[in-house]
Amino acid sequence: MKIVSGIQPTGQLHIGNYLGAIKQWIEFQDKEDCIFFIADLHSLTIPYDPAALQNSVLETAIAYLAAGINPSKSIFFAQSKVKEHTELAWILNTLCPLGDLERMTQFKEKSKQFRKNINAGLLTYPILQAADILLYKSEAVPVGKDQVQHIELAREIARKFNQKYGDTFPEPKPILSEGAKIMSLKDPKKKMSKSTPEGCLFLFDEPGDIKNKIMSAVTDTGKQIKYAPKTKPGISNLINIYSLISKKPIKEIESQFKGLGYAQFKNSLTELLIQSLEPFRRKRRELLPRKIYIDEILKMGASKAKTIADSTMQEANKKAGLL
Repeated sequence: MKIVSGIQPTGQLHIGNYLGAIKQWIEFQDKEDCIFFIADLHSLTIPYDPAALQNSVLETAIAYLAAGINPSKSIFFAQSKVKEHTELAWILNTLCPLGDLERMTQFKEKSKQFRKNINAGLLTYPILQAADILLYKSEAVPVGKDQVQHIELAREIARKFNQKYGDTFPEPKPILSEGAKIMSLKDPKKKMSKSTPEGCLFLFDEPGDIKNKIMSAVTDTGKQIKYAPKTKPGISNLINIYSLISKKPIKEIESQFKGLGYAQFKNSLTELLIQSLEPFRRKRRELLPRKIYIDEILKMGASKAKTIADSTMQEANKKAGLL
């Protein structure tokens, strides 16, 4: 099975990103054909600093390589370096009704968020996303629930192309992440998000930062170390993190800390996280000064991706009457 996934160009990965999604993507490498790309073209639809974009791409590449993407097992590259993404997107634009785009939930949300920058790219973003997927004839796309609507649109566009021009693209299916949802350390009723960094535990945080964040994490009334998300969301979130990192069942953790208080539990969780996240910090430190090496990885990945993309575009252009 061929799997494609795009990554926004930000090097800030928190443990919610890793445990909720990236860990599963990394595991796909050993059993599926995986294509991972840094979605720098998509990032142009919202306000950004052009002078900082290339550095953001580089930092993102380092972050995901440190998190476990293996360029010898997966194709890994920057989206803008494979021009066929935008070439296919134009053809797909002619197949997608305007009303379908206007109904996209994310377009509505982003339009409210960026009222002064409601550009056409914000509207047609899902078509470029469809091109990202169909260009490699992907059969599956790992996504969160918020992206399922976009994958359904990609399926519909593939169906319309096949009906109009002949069978060309498989209809990709969404693979919903099986990872648990990690909540904010400051507001355990909200999902951990980079938009509120004070509630995030980042994958590459130093030991001192990990200790400060865990020891100051919001808990609940009482002292019992019990997993009860509805009545004790704070400690439940920390127990969930402990369970996922240690691979211990929640019941075993409750038993281990029976009769102990929040401070003792937090100290133990802090030690576990410092030790468990050290390989990520070490790998990132090793990669940071090796920018030429990172560039070569991305160039090699783009070359491999372009070989596939060129073949697809030859077929698509011929069927659409452009060749």
